[in-house]
Amino acid sequence: MGASPIHLVVMAYDVAISSCEKQDFTRATRAITILRDALNFDYAEAAVGLFRLYQWCLDCIRQGDYNAALQTLRELREAWATVEKRYMPLTPPPAYAPATVAGQSA
Repeated sequence: MGASPIHLVVMAYDVAISSCEKQDFTRATRAITILRDALNFDYAEAAVGLFRLYQWCLDCIRQGDYNAALQTLRELREAWATVEKRYMPLTPPPAYAPATVAGQSA
């Protein structure tokens, strides 16, 4: 079973944050661009707000201000991690349920 969509978002933030900490321009901009391009504009209010934040982070990185981008990315990552903890089950459901015969486990 693969990672949930929310966990993939958190992982993308981890890459963006790590890349900003290392001041790795290419990797940081790629990670933020992936986050930006994955936005679902069917939910316009949230998507537009995130789009603007991602663009701002990209502008900061282009200007060499990795710390400003880092602060925003860390706050956004924390929000997504909170959503993941709140709405995702702690343990995945079993792939199958054991068959029972006349009330006994198989």
